[in-house]
Amino acid sequence: MKKIIVTGGGAAGMMAAVSVLQMGGRVVLFEKNEKLGKKLFITGKGRCNLTNDCDMETLFQNIMTNSKFLYSVFYGFDNHAVMDWFEKAGCPVKTERGGRVFPVSDHAYDVTAALERQLRKGKADIRLHTEVKRLLAEDGKIKGVELADGSVEYGDAVILATGGLSYPLTGSDGDGYRMAEEEGHTIKETFPSLVPLTIQEEWCKSLQGLSLKNVRASLFMEGKKPLYEGFGEMLFTHFGVSGPLILSASSYYGKKGKGEKAVLRLDLKPALTPEQVDKRLLRDFEENKNKQFKNSLGKLFPSKLIPVMISLSGIDGEKKVHEVTKEERVRLARLIKDLRMTVTGTRGYAEAVITRGGIYVKEVNPSTMESKIIKGLYFAGEMLDVDALTGGFNLQIAWSTGYQAGISAVEGGGRNS
Repeated sequence: MKKIIVTGGGAAGMMAAVSVLQMGGRVVLFEKNEKLGKKLFITGKGRCNLTNDCDMETLFQNIMTNSKFLYSVFYGFDNHAVMDWFEKAGCPVKTERGGRVFPVSDHAYDVTAALERQLRKGKADIRLHTEVKRLLAEDGKIKGVELADGSVEYGDAVILATGGLSYPLTGSDGDGYRMAEEEGHTIKETFPSLVPLTIQEEWCKSLQGLSLKNVRASLFMEGKKPLYEGFGEMLFTHFGVSGPLILSASSYYGKKGKGEKAVLRLDLKPALTPEQVDKRLLRDFEENKNKQFKNSLGKLFPSKLIPVMISLSGIDGEKKVHEVTKEERVRLARLIKDLRMTVTGTRGYAEAVITRGGIYVKEVNPSTMESKIIKGLYFAGEMLDVDALTGGFNLQIAWSTGYQAGISAVEGGGRNS
C-alpha cells in the first residue's frame, strides 16, 4: 500500500487526502494549526461558498490566471461532482444568487466536518500542531519530509498544499513556496488578490460602514475601455471600498495596476437611463419644492450618502429646491450615474481572500499535478499560480487540484518532460 504525505490541511490538502484514501492509499496529513480547514471556517462570512453551480464555460470565464492549466482537472472533478460529493458525504448544499453554492445549514463547519468524517473513515493519520520544514528529495525523486522538530517522515509521494500568503492568521505564511523553490521550482511573483481597494478621496472615510446594493462599478486605468465592469454589492470602509463587487474589481486591478492609480466609477442607479434619472429628480424636486435641498434627497440616497452627494454636486444644501437650476440638477444626475473615486492601491495579505502568483504552472503536469522537476512531488490549491473571481471558483480550484493530486500520487503517474 502506497504511503502518501500531504502537507497542509486546508481545502486542497483535505480533498487530496480523501482522494488518496479512495484510491486505496495510506495517508499522513500534516497541519501546523490546531484544527483542519482553518481558512474554510471564515470563507463566505463563515458560511463557506464552496463552489459555483454554473456551466463549464462560465467556470473557465471566472478563472483569472492560467485557466488552460485547469482544463484537465476541472473535467476530472467538476463543480457538479463537488456538489454531489458533499451531498453524499453528509453536507447537503443549496444554490443562491449568482450560482453560489453553500451548505444548507449556512455553517462552514459542515464542509470541514464532511471532509474530516471521510478522513477518519479511511483511517487517515492526521497530525495537528505539526509543521513541515523542508522536502527531502534525492536524484530528482521525493523521499519524504523533514519536520520542524528535526524528525523525518518518509513516503512514496508528497502532496504540497500549504496555501498562499492571504489571511496569515490561518497559518498561511508562504512556507510551501520556499520548500518548492529549494527543490528547483520557480515561484511567480505573489501579491494579494480579491482584496479591498484603498481610495484617495477623504469623503470616502465619512461613508465608513455604508453598504450599497445593486450598484454598477467600472474600473479604468488608461484609455476609454474599462478594465472591469460589474454589478452587485459594495461597502465603504475607513480606508476605501470593499464588498463582493470591489473584490472582483481588485482581481483586474491587481493584474494590471500593482499600486498605480486607477479610477473607480460608480453608477448608483444602474436600472435607470440618464434621462430617467433626470425625470426622477424632477419628480422628487416637484414633491419637495419648498423644502431645503439637503432635506429633499431622502428617497434617493441612504442618509449617510446625502452630505457627500450635496458636497460633490456643488449645490448649496440650504437652498430651496425650487431654486435649484437646471444646470445644477443635470450635475447631480451626472453624479448619480458617474460617482468617481481614485484607487491608490490594495490592502495587504491580511485582508486578501487569495494570493495571486505562486508555483509556475509550466513546471507542473496539468493532467496529474505532479512536479516536472521532482518525481513524486505533487501540488494542489492556492499555492499554484492560478486564481479566480469570487463566487466559489477559488475553492473549486482547490477541490479539483486536490482530488487529482491524490489520485495521481497513488497511481504514481508518469512525468511529462
